[in-house]
Amino acid sequence: MLKAHSSDLLEAPKQDFKQDIRAYFDRIAPELDRWSRRNRYYYSDLVRLHRFIIPPGSRVLEIGCGTGDLLQATAPALGVGLDFAPAVVAIARQKYPHLVFYNLDAEALDPAQLSPDHRQFDYIVLSGVLGYLGDIQAVLQRLQPFCQPHTRLILSFHNFLWEPLLGLAETIGQRRPQPLQNWLGIDDVANLLTVTGYRPLKRGRRFLWPKYVPGVAGLVNRWLAPLPLVKHLCLTNFVVARPQPSLANPQPSPTCSVIIPARNEAGNIAAAVARLPQLGAHTEVIFVEGHSRDQTWEAIQDVVQGYQGPFTLKAFQQTGRGKADAVRLGFAQATGDILLILDADLTVPPEDLPHFVEVLATGHGEFANGSRLVYPRSKTAMPWLNTLANKIFALMFSFLLEQPLKDTLCGTKVLWRSDYDRIAAGRSYFGDFDPFGDFDLLFGASKLNLHIVEVPIRYQPRTYGSSNIAHFREGLVLLKMCLYASRKLKFW
Repeated sequence: MLKAHSSDLLEAPKQDFKQDIRAYFDRIAPELDRWSRRNRYYYSDLVRLHRFIIPPGSRVLEIGCGTGDLLQATAPALGVGLDFAPAVVAIARQKYPHLVFYNLDAEALDPAQLSPDHRQFDYIVLSGVLGYLGDIQAVLQRLQPFCQPHTRLILSFHNFLWEPLLGLAETIGQRRPQPLQNWLGIDDVANLLTVTGYRPLKRGRRFLWPKYVPGVAGLVNRWLAPLPLVKHLCLTNFVVARPQPSLANPQPSPTCSVIIPARNEAGNIAAAVARLPQLGAHTEVIFVEGHSRDQTWEAIQDVVQGYQGPFTLKAFQQTGRGKADAVRLGFAQATGDILLILDADLTVPPEDLPHFVEVLATGHGEFANGSRLVYPRSKTAMPWLNTLANKIFALMFSFLLEQPLKDTLCGTKVLWRSDYDRIAAGRSYFGDFDPFGDFDLLFGASKLNLHIVEVPIRYQPRTYGSSNIAHFREGLVLLKMCLYASRKLKFW
């Protein structure tokens, strides 16, 4: 008698599991839509989640697409669905002939199995499918060739704490009967993503009351479910991830545009250029002056007209008001691949800017936010009350963005120009609510699920002039903006 190889013994249970799952879905296929209608309140929330993350007109691939309802709801420019149950794929093709459906096994997926036009995607969705996969790691690895640097994976799955309640729902006929399946925690999924070449960006939990009850379900799911501690009891877990940057294929050195908003900063203009290192392949410096009471505009003109160094210098004057308006004007005039904001008070040293560029150029981050709260800082530069306020706002932001941030109010923020264009295009979601510009960029980056990182800087006291900030009044404005954004990012 031939002895089975150990690999065969390990493979057999996985194949048996896969065959059982395929047979289950082929058998249940005619009933899938009926069960979805019966639990439409739950499925409509999944649609809301994915529509929040995926802009219309994206290229979307869904693994385990079922009968295609979620894929259709994302309004894709190209929508491709994969499912390994032939009966399910047949229904999806009949319902949505304008979408593309393949009857393929994701655990053995090869790009050659898809049309050449169906191999690169902006978003890859795995919703409610992880429990049915015999080898989750293999699936995630096989999805790598379908990713670009900006691709986002969205994985949604049930909270394992709900296993007894969902089992009870099956028993009393309120949930579709289920086969034996995997149950994963949110840390399990994040770990699987990490070991297969992805970087988890955001972890979220939502949906505490799965059945619609007028006056109760909306209250619980909108206002109670997002709260700390309570959110850990929610039914739906989700993780958003991006591909890890490839070190084997370094990208060309990017060009950089440094935007310097300046109001009443005449004594810092020359130093801003003199102290600025060469950034990337070429550095462009754009001054935006805003209604100064001193000689700031004259100082800018003197520097621009007399400059003979390697940088390209430009200068503009605001017609609007506020830092946000100045930054947007500068960004609109910029030609660099990477956009950097440097406050003209030079409390963030220009010498620290190469660290920000390196983070983006190497792919270790997509949005770099300065952090003044790591290295020791002068009490003159940031008094204790300012430090306390910064830490309070950092806690608020960390809650709103589902990502820990240490210093949200640092003026230095760095991002790709292509990502800024997407933030600007989606600005209508938040509206023109931010006179400072910091929140607008951070909230926009979070909405796009950009990889936000913090770069420590050594915060210095200003050497010229005085702060343009009215701390108490502007603190109230910042608080109001946080409350406004909570309805857009958290309680929606």
